[in-house]
Amino acid sequence: MEWNKSIPWNKSIPQNKDIPWKKDNPRTVGIGIQDFAKVVTNNCFYVDKTDFIREWWESRDDVTLITRPRRFGKTLTMSMLEQFFSVAYAGQGGIFEGLSIWKDEAYRALQGTYPVLSVSFARVKEANFPDARAMLCDILRSLYSSHYYLRSSEVLSDLDREYFDRVLKPDVNNADATSALYHLSEYMCRYYGKKVIILLDEYDTPMHEAYVGGYWDELVTFSRSLFNATFKTNPFMERAVMTGITSSKS
Repeated sequence: MEWNKSIPWNKSIPQNKDIPWKKDNPRTVGIGIQDFAKVVTNNCFYVDKTDFIREWWESRDDVTLITRPRRFGKTLTMSMLEQFFSVAYAGQGGIFEGLSIWKDEAYRALQGTYPVLSVSFARVKEANFPDARAMLCDILRSLYSSHYYLRSSEVLSDLDREYFDRVLKPDVNNADATSALYHLSEYMCRYYGKKVIILLDEYDTPMHEAYVGGYWDELVTFSRSLFNATFKTNPFMERAVMTGITSSKS
């Protein structure tokens, strides 16, 4: 089958000629900005960390876990990875011009060539498990909604569409919810003809809240199933990055 390579959800950012830091303008220090393109296009001071793209890509690890304290720049790094690799930003490489990664022709050719699933659990800060589960399912629904073009694609069967619809329902069951990222990566892999990069920011935020709120066992059971399906038994995943504040020694 000839896979559909169209990009129905392309994200537009200013092109090179519109980016202030390509000119001799003074830069400001932007506090708390977590969007890479916003840092660049607003001419904010930025310590070039784009070599991380090369280091991570050449490490060839299936799943990379980054654990650092809060306000360390993890979310900004994930935004940088998404905007470098995602097909949604194809042709938008001008924001990397002048940075270290853009000096390498091989990496310039890599920009915007992978389907990317980018998810954050940062807002899952509920006081009990039912609310935490509901919030996680809401995040999954939003992700499916943003990729709704897949539902009408010929790469999905009728059974796939039934599953797609179940994830979009408020009363989605645990089995469907914990398999949601697995199946969405499968659908994207079929659609683009290429394995998917998965970025999960603040994976452990729900766990911290569960520990404080007294629903640790329930949350861990749900999360274990979700993470296992998404990262351990997923043939449609090219690579993945997870960030959190909990170190492996904790």
